Amino acid sequence: MPLPLIIGAAALATAAYGAKKGYDGYQKHSEADEIVKSAQHRYDRKKSIFDDQEKETTHALEMLGRRQLDIGKNLGEFKTLADKLLQQLNADRQNKLEIHIPRHELQRIENYSYTAVGVLGSAAGAGLAGAAAGFAVYGGVMTLGAASTGTAISSLAGAAATKATLAAIGGGSLATGGLGIAGGTAILGAAVAAPVLAIAGWAYNSHGEEALRNAHKASREVDAAVEKLARAVKQLAATESYARKIKLTLLSIFDQFSLYFDSLKDIDNFLEDVKGRNVDIDAALSSFNDEIIRIIENGFALATILVDVITTPLFKAKKEGAEIVKDQNGLPIMETDADGSMILNELELDKSLFEADGRASAIESA
Repeated sequence: MPLPLIIGAAALATAAYGAKKGYDGYQKHSEADEIVKSAQHRYDRKKSIFDDQEKETTHALEMLGRRQLDIGKNLGEFKTLADKLLQQLNADRQNKLEIHIPRHELQRIENYSYTAVGVLGSAAGAGLAGAAAGFAVYGGVMTLGAASTGTAISSLAGAAATKATLAAIGGGSLATGGLGIAGGTAILGAAVAAPVLAIAGWAYNSHGEEALRNAHKASREVDAAVEKLARAVKQLAATESYARKIKLTLLSIFDQFSLYFDSLKDIDNFLEDVKGRNVDIDAALSSFNDEIIRIIENGFALATILVDVITTPLFKAKKEGAEIVKDQNGLPIMETDADGSMILNELELDKSLFEADGRASAIESA
């Protein structure tokens, strides 16, 4: 065979082989693209579910926190009115009338009320939503030994508290080390980097294999992230469920408490009304002696139950002996699972809610 034909045939064979390698590389890139698209779809779908659940949990925590803070404010007003009426009852008495509520329980009610009023005062307006959600998470732990100023809890005020709280309970490492939005985009972006079109067939095939390896790696990392998101969604859903259960229990007991509070207000309004008339105030007041004592005692008994429920921590806190461990900012250090999520205090919460219902039902109607 003439030399030019031999060279030509060899060139054709080489070109055909190179073309095949180029086609193989193209197929691998196509496969890599499909893997990446599938991974992105899986991640986006789960992230959407996570985002929806995060919003629901945020709302549930905010509503619980608002209710807890409002209860604290009302407990303080009840105590102020009760103290006023008791002082009037005992003004000219040698044998002072007393209520049979342990002093330490009254102190707990007062401390909680101071704390709640402090938070409400420091987080008025738009900041209240963040403070309320943060209070729902940390309030129970903090108020176990809170000072009357409430400054430790009120430092949670603002929208940042909500984000920090939900980041902690929903797997705080998701956005950084756990393939959150930024992490996921970076991994997938590297896997689908466009090949250099001017490269030779051999090089193209090599890069195709690399793209396929990167795509499989990204897919595995997305799978891990999706699993973490699924666990976070489950944790957030459980948190939402407990927030709603606690709120319902508080609402029920607070409604019962409010009847006593309203009765006490009615007596106070009546006494204020007769002051302007030619009426013996002491005689009018003495006719309410037994009723006032009954209302105050039962009101405080219900207030104690409310404080017990509120100060049962939503999540487990780290302890050294009986003391809660706190960080340099005075915030409690919470126990966490392998994903960095807080651990729901389920056994204590269930016990607290069950006992609260029983204790409240044993108190007579106003």
